[in-house]
Amino acid sequence: MRKIVNGIKGFEKDKGALIFYEQFKALRAKFEHQLDSRKYKVVAVTSSIAEEGKTCTCVNLAANLASIGRKKVLLVDADLRKSDLAHYLNVSTRPGLSDFLNGSAPMEKVINKSMEGLYFIPGGERTNGASELLAGEKFRSFLGQMRDKFDVILLDTPPVLPVADTMSIKDQVDAFIFVFRMGFTPYVMLRQVVEDMEKEKIMGVVLNYVEPQSQKYYKRYYGKYYHKISA
Repeated sequence: MRKIVNGIKGFEKDKGALIFYEQFKALRAKFEHQLDSRKYKVVAVTSSIAEEGKTCTCVNLAANLASIGRKKVLLVDADLRKSDLAHYLNVSTRPGLSDFLNGSAPMEKVINKSMEGLYFIPGGERTNGASELLAGEKFRSFLGQMRDKFDVILLDTPPVLPVADTMSIKDQVDAFIFVFRMGFTPYVMLRQVVEDMEKEKIMGVVLNYVEPQSQKYYKRYYGKYYHKISA
Protein backbone atom coordinates (compact mmCIF):
# COMPACT_ATOMS: atom_id res chain seq x y z
CA MET A 1 0.00 0.00 0.00
CA ARG A 2 1.40 3.41 -0.94
CA LYS A 3 1.60 5.99 1.75
CA ILE A 4 1.12 9.71 2.10
CA VAL A 5 3.84 11.74 3.79
CA ASN A 6 3.40 15.50 3.58
CA GLY A 7 0.80 15.14 0.82
CA ILE A 8 2.85 12.88 -1.47
CA LYS A 9 1.80 9.32 -2.19
CA GLY A 10 3.22 7.08 0.47
CA PHE A 11 1.47 5.71 3.54
CA GLU A 12 -1.98 6.54 4.84
CA LYS A 13 -1.77 7.88 8.37
CA ASP A 14 -2.76 4.95 10.57
CA LYS A 15 -0.74 4.16 13.69
CA GLY A 16 1.80 2.11 11.75
CA ALA A 17 2.25 4.96 9.32
CA LEU A 18 2.94 7.41 12.12
CA ILE A 19 5.76 5.15 13.25
CA PHE A 20 6.93 5.03 9.64
CA TYR A 21 6.82 8.83 9.52
CA GLU A 22 8.82 9.14 12.74
CA GLN A 23 11.47 6.86 11.26
CA PHE A 24 11.65 9.06 8.18
CA LYS A 25 12.08 12.13 10.35
CA ALA A 26 15.03 10.40 12.01
CA LEU A 27 16.46 9.54 8.60
CA ARG A 28 15.99 13.13 7.46
CA ALA A 29 17.79 14.48 10.53
CA LYS A 30 20.81 12.22 9.94
CA PHE A 31 20.77 12.97 6.22
CA GLU A 32 20.66 16.73 6.77
CA HIS A 33 23.51 16.55 9.26
CA GLN A 34 25.65 14.70 6.70
CA LEU A 35 24.74 17.23 4.01
CA ASP A 36 25.81 20.13 6.17
CA SER A 37 28.96 18.59 7.63
CA ARG A 38 30.26 17.23 4.32
CA LYS A 39 28.96 20.06 2.12
CA TYR A 40 27.08 17.62 -0.13
CA LYS A 41 24.54 18.86 -2.66
CA VAL A 42 23.88 16.04 -5.14
CA VAL A 43 22.94 12.67 -3.65
CA ALA A 44 21.75 9.63 -5.60
CA VAL A 45 19.38 7.08 -4.06
CA THR A 46 19.78 3.60 -5.50
CA SER A 47 19.63 -0.12 -4.73
CA SER A 48 21.22 -3.36 -5.85
CA ILE A 49 18.17 -4.67 -7.72
CA ALA A 50 14.61 -3.59 -8.45
CA GLU A 51 11.71 -3.58 -5.94
CA GLU A 52 13.77 -2.60 -2.90
CA GLY A 53 11.88 0.66 -2.26
CA LYS A 54 14.38 3.24 -3.48
CA THR A 55 11.79 5.49 -5.16
CA CYS A 56 9.51 5.53 -2.11
CA THR A 57 12.53 6.29 0.08
CA CYS A 58 13.75 9.05 -2.22
CA VAL A 59 10.33 10.74 -2.49
CA ASN A 60 9.58 10.68 1.21
CA LEU A 61 13.07 11.81 2.19
CA ALA A 62 12.81 14.77 -0.20
CA ALA A 63 9.34 15.73 1.07
CA ASN A 64 10.39 15.46 4.70
CA LEU A 65 13.50 17.54 4.10
CA ALA A 66 11.55 20.23 2.25
CA SER A 67 8.86 20.38 4.94
CA ILE A 68 11.41 21.62 7.50
CA GLY A 69 11.84 24.77 5.45
CA ARG A 70 15.60 25.08 5.73
CA LYS A 71 16.48 23.83 2.27
CA LYS A 72 15.24 24.19 -1.29
CA VAL A 73 15.06 20.64 -2.63
CA LEU A 74 15.04 19.29 -6.18
CA LEU A 75 13.88 15.72 -6.71
CA VAL A 76 14.94 14.22 -10.06
CA ASP A 77 13.78 10.98 -11.67
CA ALA A 78 17.00 9.71 -13.22
CA ASP A 79 15.62 6.19 -13.68
CA LEU A 80 14.88 6.88 -17.33
CA ARG A 81 13.96 3.28 -18.16
CA LYS A 82 11.00 3.20 -15.74
CA SER A 83 10.17 6.78 -14.66
CA ASP A 84 8.22 5.70 -11.55
CA LEU A 85 8.62 9.00 -9.71
CA ALA A 86 5.73 10.63 -11.57
CA HIS A 87 3.44 7.84 -10.35
CA TYR A 88 4.25 8.65 -6.72
CA LEU A 89 3.60 12.34 -7.35
CA ASN A 90 0.48 11.61 -9.38
CA VAL A 91 1.66 13.66 -12.38
CA SER A 92 2.55 13.04 -16.01
CA THR A 93 6.00 11.67 -16.83
CA ARG A 94 6.41 14.17 -19.68
CA PRO A 95 8.03 16.47 -20.33
CA GLY A 96 10.87 15.27 -18.18
CA LEU A 97 14.58 14.67 -17.86
CA SER A 98 15.00 12.48 -20.93
CA ASP A 99 13.10 15.03 -23.03
CA PHE A 100 15.43 17.79 -21.85
CA LEU A 101 18.55 15.71 -22.44
CA ASN A 102 17.54 14.69 -25.96
CA GLY A 103 16.67 18.30 -26.82
CA SER A 104 12.89 17.96 -27.18
CA ALA A 105 12.02 20.14 -24.14
CA PRO A 106 13.66 23.21 -22.54
CA MET A 107 14.75 23.11 -18.91
CA GLU A 108 12.04 25.49 -17.70
CA LYS A 109 9.37 23.10 -19.00
CA VAL A 110 10.56 20.07 -17.05
CA ILE A 111 10.97 21.61 -13.56
CA ASN A 112 7.75 21.45 -11.52
CA LYS A 113 6.82 22.61 -8.03
CA SER A 114 5.28 19.96 -5.77
CA MET A 115 5.01 21.79 -2.44
CA GLU A 116 6.72 24.68 -0.71
CA GLY A 117 10.46 24.09 -0.95
CA LEU A 118 10.18 20.98 -3.11
CA TYR A 119 10.60 20.88 -6.88
CA PHE A 120 10.74 17.83 -9.10
CA ILE A 121 11.69 16.69 -12.58
CA PRO A 122 9.92 13.56 -13.89
CA GLY A 123 11.75 11.02 -16.02
CA GLY A 124 10.21 11.92 -19.34
CA GLU A 125 9.85 9.51 -22.24
CA ARG A 126 11.26 6.10 -21.38
CA THR A 127 14.44 5.29 -23.24
CA ASN A 128 16.87 2.43 -23.67
CA GLY A 129 19.64 4.96 -24.24
CA ALA A 130 19.63 6.07 -20.61
CA SER A 131 23.30 5.32 -19.92
CA GLU A 132 24.41 7.50 -22.82
CA LEU A 133 22.13 10.38 -21.81
CA LEU A 134 23.24 10.32 -18.17
CA ALA A 135 26.92 9.99 -19.03
CA GLY A 136 26.76 12.84 -21.54
CA GLU A 137 28.01 16.37 -21.12
CA LYS A 138 24.50 17.81 -21.14
CA PHE A 139 23.57 15.96 -17.93
CA ARG A 140 26.82 17.04 -16.31
CA SER A 141 26.08 20.66 -17.24
CA PHE A 142 22.50 20.27 -15.98
CA LEU A 143 23.70 19.15 -12.55
CA GLY A 144 26.11 22.06 -12.43
CA GLN A 145 23.29 24.52 -13.05
CA MET A 146 21.03 22.84 -10.48
CA ARG A 147 23.77 23.08 -7.84
CA ASP A 148 23.54 26.85 -8.19
CA LYS A 149 19.74 26.92 -7.90
CA PHE A 150 19.02 24.37 -5.15
CA ASP A 151 20.39 23.45 -1.75
CA VAL A 152 19.89 19.71 -2.28
CA ILE A 153 19.41 17.61 -5.42
CA LEU A 154 18.11 14.07 -4.81
CA LEU A 155 18.38 11.69 -7.76
CA ASP A 156 16.20 8.58 -7.96
CA THR A 157 18.56 6.37 -9.97
CA PRO A 158 18.21 2.84 -11.41
CA PRO A 159 19.32 -0.22 -9.44
CA VAL A 160 23.04 -0.81 -9.92
CA LEU A 161 23.30 -4.47 -10.91
CA PRO A 162 20.84 -4.77 -13.83
CA VAL A 163 22.03 -1.72 -15.82
CA ALA A 164 25.08 0.56 -16.06
CA ASP A 165 23.16 3.86 -15.75
CA THR A 166 23.89 4.61 -12.09
CA MET A 167 27.59 3.75 -12.24
CA SER A 168 27.92 6.03 -15.28
CA ILE A 169 27.18 9.08 -13.10
CA LYS A 170 29.34 8.04 -10.16
CA ASP A 171 31.76 10.92 -10.65
CA GLN A 172 28.94 13.46 -11.05
CA VAL A 173 27.28 13.00 -7.65
CA ASP A 174 28.61 13.76 -4.19
CA ALA A 175 27.33 10.58 -2.55
CA PHE A 176 25.03 7.56 -2.76
CA ILE A 177 22.37 6.24 -0.42
CA PHE A 178 21.65 2.52 -0.87
CA VAL A 179 18.26 1.02 -0.07
CA PHE A 180 18.43 -2.63 1.00
CA ARG A 181 15.23 -4.67 1.29
CA MET A 182 15.58 -7.14 4.14
CA GLY A 183 14.47 -10.69 3.39
CA PHE A 184 14.26 -9.98 -0.33
CA THR A 185 17.69 -9.04 -1.65
CA PRO A 186 20.58 -11.45 -1.07
CA TYR A 187 23.19 -9.73 1.07
CA VAL A 188 25.90 -10.81 -1.36
CA MET A 189 24.36 -8.47 -3.95
CA LEU A 190 24.59 -5.46 -1.65
CA ARG A 191 28.17 -6.39 -0.78
CA GLN A 192 29.04 -6.65 -4.48
CA VAL A 193 27.64 -3.18 -5.16
CA VAL A 194 29.39 -1.64 -2.16
CA GLU A 195 32.70 -3.17 -3.23
CA ASP A 196 32.29 -1.77 -6.74
CA MET A 197 31.57 1.71 -5.40
CA GLU A 198 34.21 4.06 -4.02
CA LYS A 199 33.96 3.86 -0.24
CA GLU A 200 33.94 7.64 0.23
CA LYS A 201 30.94 7.89 -2.11
CA ILE A 202 28.68 5.82 0.16
CA MET A 203 26.68 8.05 2.48
CA GLY A 204 24.76 5.21 4.09
CA VAL A 205 22.39 2.25 3.74
CA VAL A 206 18.65 2.38 4.44
CA LEU A 207 17.23 -0.94 5.64
CA ASN A 208 13.75 -1.38 4.20
CA TYR A 209 10.96 -3.81 5.16
CA VAL A 210 12.44 -4.28 8.62
CA GLU A 211 10.21 -5.38 11.49
CA PRO A 212 12.39 -4.38 14.45
CA GLN A 213 11.76 -5.53 18.00
CA SER A 214 11.38 -1.87 18.86
CA GLN A 215 8.09 -1.89 16.92
CA LYS A 216 6.50 -3.47 20.01
CA TYR A 217 8.06 -0.71 22.11
CA TYR A 218 6.48 1.96 19.91
CA LYS A 219 3.05 0.36 20.10
CA ARG A 220 3.23 -0.17 23.86
CA TYR A 221 4.52 3.22 24.91
CA TYR A 222 3.37 5.52 22.11
CA GLY A 223 0.18 3.84 20.90
CA LYS A 224 -2.12 5.89 23.16
CA TYR A 225 -0.26 9.07 22.30
CA TYR A 226 -0.74 8.49 18.57
CA HIS A 227 -4.39 7.62 19.17
CA LYS A 228 -5.01 10.87 21.04
CA ILE A 229 -3.42 12.95 18.30
CA SER A 230 -5.48 11.30 15.55
CA ALA A 231 -8.74 11.29 17.51
